[in-house]
Amino acid sequence: MILADKITDLRKKNGWSQEELAEQLGVSRQSVSKWESAQSVPDMGKIVRISELFGVSTDYLLKDSLAPADKAADGVLPDAAERTVSMEEANAFLEAKTKNAGCVAIGVLLCILSPVCLILLGGAQDLGLIRLGEPQAVGLGLVILLLMIGGSVALFVTSYLRVKRFEYLDQEPIDTLYGVDGMARERQARFRPTFVRQLTLGIVLCVLAVIPVFLSLILNGERESFGHILSVGALLVLVGVGVLLIVRASIVWGAFQRLLEEGDYSREEKKQARSSGPFSGIYWGLVTAGYLAWSFAANAWDKSWIIWPVAAVAYGAVYGVIRALRRKDG
Repeated sequence: MILADKITDLRKKNGWSQEELAEQLGVSRQSVSKWESAQSVPDMGKIVRISELFGVSTDYLLKDSLAPADKAADGVLPDAAERTVSMEEANAFLEAKTKNAGCVAIGVLLCILSPVCLILLGGAQDLGLIRLGEPQAVGLGLVILLLMIGGSVALFVTSYLRVKRFEYLDQEPIDTLYGVDGMARERQARFRPTFVRQLTLGIVLCVLAVIPVFLSLILNGERESFGHILSVGALLVLVGVGVLLIVRASIVWGAFQRLLEEGDYSREEKKQARSSGPFSGIYWGLVTAGYLAWSFAANAWDKSWIIWPVAAVAYGAVYGVIRALRRKDG
């Protein structure tokens, strides 16, 4: 734990705001904010005053890590092996994850939009709106579908290789060097409004995606029309854009959580993830196979998209059951 985190922790334990602490120390609130975000360091006189104010030693404040005995007194034992993360490493990781956020989100969008041309060409051919035969229309649609899937796979592979060297952040306890924690918290706070906005908009678009299909049914009834086919394409576009926003925001937010060991990347969660083995890969592999099988076999692209939100909800439930069983066995 670095000085910035210790000041924040001591202030919150005493129930003080930054303004109240600033008054006690005779400084501005901005100074306290900079100390807690590791943008600056209090001078020795202020450090002595902080130690007197909170009843801790100056050694405790100035040493980046607590001694093992102090940690045990707080009820938290040190991890046997921690990977050290420098400021350079942390910045490189955040930069890579920011690039990946866009690449992975576009890759997911391409996967969702890949059948749109096939649906439109097939529908137009059935209604006699184009002069292509059925084999030509279906063949052209499949070529476009495969090109888009190929492009998404290339984006996924590139993204994976870009962050492969940072895999330890998902699996091992880490010890961040001075300033890293404060930098990550500051950037996380700046990104929070964007995260909330994109996540909310993405969810809303996924919910509203069925409106074009309902409008088509109201206007055209159950009779087959090109308007109905267009509504299916519009549904996939809205779902795709919504999922893109959700994925992009979640990847960047997850990067901050990894550095701060919060949420799904706390030390306890890392231990649980290691014990769960390849569950995630198997689960989502089966979901993808089921989605493609249903979509192609029944030509149900206008309905099969529902697999993804259902699978996402079911994943949390199944994973929770697995974790509970493992705890019971342990």
